[in-house]
Amino acid sequence: MPLLRAGDDDLHLWTLRPPPPDSVLPTGELDRHERRRAAAFVRPADRVQYLAAHLALRRILARYTGVAAGRLRFARAASGRPVLLGLPEPPSFSLSHSHGLVLLGVAACPVGVDVQRVPSYATAELCRTALHPAEAEDLAALPGDRLAEGFARLWTRKEAYLKGLGTGLARGLAADYLGAAERAGARRPAGWAVLDLPGGPDHAAAAALRTDGTPRVTTRTVRPEDLTTTHELFTERGVGSA
Repeated sequence: MPLLRAGDDDLHLWTLRPPPPDSVLPTGELDRHERRRAAAFVRPADRVQYLAAHLALRRILARYTGVAAGRLRFARAASGRPVLLGLPEPPSFSLSHSHGLVLLGVAACPVGVDVQRVPSYATAELCRTALHPAEAEDLAALPGDRLAEGFARLWTRKEAYLKGLGTGLARGLAADYLGAAERAGARRPAGWAVLDLPGGPDHAAAAALRTDGTPRVTTRTVRPEDLTTTHELFTERGVGSA
């Protein structure tokens, strides 16, 4: 099967709903660190979600690199972003999972993705004071019944951007404006396209791509049942466009 390739300004998104908590997933393609992390989860649902996310990550990246999923090696770049080792021109990628939804982004340039379950009103109200002042103003202007959803969308935009940078939350929540609409004195970071993504009724999702252009977005789904098959079967029929 031909390798997949993300060209300039291409943003490839992959989504997955993890299998049930009692599912048995193969771990032979994961490294010791991943297996150790999976074993540390107390709740079966969290363990299966982690295993599904990282198994899908490896199998999807194998489609772009031609390297067997179990032979891919990961590290952190100086910026903090995850990278693939031992490849001349590896794709950039970002992985996020939260409460029954997995999101992976693949691109030729730095990319970040984030998915979060919509929090409670109390959580949104507590956290919004730590944001960029203009973001806090945006949220304060929302009706009370829309605060939690508005906060979740803002939070995923911010996390996606910070993942793309590689800094994560170490950069500080108030450092950048990622509100829904730019205004005087509050503009999104230059050189980045930050997109809201569909997350369904319970989740918010976003992606950030380092580009001055308009991203061409392609979304594909991974079926949970294909995670129990071999890598070869997954590459033949385990993905589909959405």
